[in-house]
Amino acid sequence: MARKTPDINAGSMADIAFLLLIFFLVTTTMNVDSGISRTLPPLVDNPQDDGIKVKERNSLQVRVSGNDMVLVGGQRVALRQVKDLAKEFATFGPEQEHLPEKEEKEIPLIGVFNVSKGIISLQNDRSTSYEAYLAVQNELTKAYNELRNEFSHRYFGKDFSELNADERKAVLTAVPTRISEAEPVDLTGKK
Repeated sequence: MARKTPDINAGSMADIAFLLLIFFLVTTTMNVDSGISRTLPPLVDNPQDDGIKVKERNSLQVRVSGNDMVLVGGQRVALRQVKDLAKEFATFGPEQEHLPEKEEKEIPLIGVFNVSKGIISLQNDRSTSYEAYLAVQNELTKAYNELRNEFSHRYFGKDFSELNADERKAVLTAVPTRISEAEPVDLTGKK
């Protein structure tokens, strides 16, 4: 008489596989890429006439060429100089002829304050490396962070990171981040 091999009951295998899948999904951490925090301007119907006119005095041109050369105000500079030049341009304080115009604003917790109308215009070449673009972005961000820390110490006696929500809002109103990113172009003049 031939022996029958017993069948394996695989009915609960699907349940076990499903439970293992759920376990691994719940316990696994996912790496989340973070980008550059920027508020983009609204979409313009006619890009040729956007209606925004900025005085030359109120604009600092920062350009990154295809070979990662950095130009600030038309002058070639080293990457490490970008932060200091941006900081000088965006500085708070009294009106000065060589700096952007100031606009008086009433700021809670501070009072009447001269807020800069300056805008840093960042433009890069289509062939600019991503590393160079990010390095310039980081230098501009450092400039604004240092200005906010200096302002926080002057008016509140502590670092910006230690301020409460109302104090932070006051500092952000007095030292706003104004970086305009222009569409990449061919800065070498080649078509």
